[in-house]
Amino acid sequence: MRYKSSYVFTITIFWIAIMTLSTAGARNRITFWTTEVEKERLEIQREIAHAFAKRTGIDVRVVPVQENLMAERIAAAPASGSLPDVIFHPIDLTIGWAKAGILDDRSATDVVKRLGKETFGAGPLNLARISGGYAAVPVDGWGQLLLYRKDLFKKKGLPVPDSWDRILQAARALHNPPLIWGFEAATDPGQAYTQQVFEHFALSNGVRLTGPSGNINLNTPEMVQTLEFYKALTRFTPRGNLYWLHTRMDYISGRAAMIIWSPFILDELSGLRKDMPVIPDITKGEPGYLARNTGLVSIIHGPKGTAQYGQINYLGITRDADKVAARQWVEFLLTDGYLRWLSMAPEGKLPVRKGTRNEPNRFIDGWMELEFGVTTRARISEFYGMDVVKTIVDGVDGFDRWGFAEGKGALVSRIYRTKAIPEILKRFLDGELSAKQAAQMIDERVKTLE
Repeated sequence: MRYKSSYVFTITIFWIAIMTLSTAGARNRITFWTTEVEKERLEIQREIAHAFAKRTGIDVRVVPVQENLMAERIAAAPASGSLPDVIFHPIDLTIGWAKAGILDDRSATDVVKRLGKETFGAGPLNLARISGGYAAVPVDGWGQLLLYRKDLFKKKGLPVPDSWDRILQAARALHNPPLIWGFEAATDPGQAYTQQVFEHFALSNGVRLTGPSGNINLNTPEMVQTLEFYKALTRFTPRGNLYWLHTRMDYISGRAAMIIWSPFILDELSGLRKDMPVIPDITKGEPGYLARNTGLVSIIHGPKGTAQYGQINYLGITRDADKVAARQWVEFLLTDGYLRWLSMAPEGKLPVRKGTRNEPNRFIDGWMELEFGVTTRARISEFYGMDVVKTIVDGVDGFDRWGFAEGKGALVSRIYRTKAIPEILKRFLDGELSAKQAAQMIDERVKTLE
């Protein structure tokens, strides 16, 4: 019996040692889920992970997850104990995950404090704000832009279209169909793009998803006014259901004086893509003509507000993460690995962290030197000039969205998924509803989604 007891004791000690080593090994390896799944972008993320491992001794397993599958994968992960340590994801998911206990807001808040709250854009931080801190750490994003033809504006003596009255004034003055449309608004009821464009104008008039009480309140005079303004814009828009493909192609072909788009359009209209010819460049015989003659407005001023619609991506540390290693990885991505991260797609990955405490503009200055394009590559400032670059970057501070800062992130996701607002908006634009009826119907429909 003494021999057996000694044997059992030895085996027990052996397995304790094995488990200790295994646990120690696990602490030197974390898992990072990312929606940047393209081959070239995955290679860059693995390069950053390799540099991080050399610096810290912590290996990072980079796992690609399609964006449309991320919510489903995360929902199933807790039951199987397979939550990753860190998740790269859009704002649409952030607040919902925080409320569900998926994300560790204390770790995210700690990272923001360590890096310096003042080094981030206020807008991206506010979208992820929850009681006591932040649900996740902002890493990159893009702000929706109003693009306009500077050359045509100059000929007519028109001011920069940065407010409702100036936009309508320019649309009316430049409208000359079928040669050129004054303003191409999004009208397709089946597209999220319609929600994005309309929401931008609604935000610029002070329309919020909730009222002071925290309850849904979209049946307001400001909403009615926004609907009427949007309908006025469509008088200078082609008929039919327009979405991002139509507006992009018409602007690049020289048939639209103004459109609303994301900065991802910058490489297409620069002429750097051989598969997408820029007609004004061809007719003028000047490569880069449209790019040089495109003005950008980031922040739109309405009668009762000011806003820029923004889409921000975040780094979320999960509740099951190795917190110390995960925080180190997130901090590395936002410091030494940051410019390499942004280089994946500079035109659509704006530096929401502007710099460090000692170098306040370090990442903005570095981003300006990054190259974009597909067939040919060049710095954004080479085609659009420093004024345009400054407009793009400065817009980060004003990024805004419905509902996220008020803890309604899950509801916003349902609004976008169901296309409820674009469908009612289209009925209003087609004359089936008055502005007051549409505002009431939008309010009622959104409340049923809550």
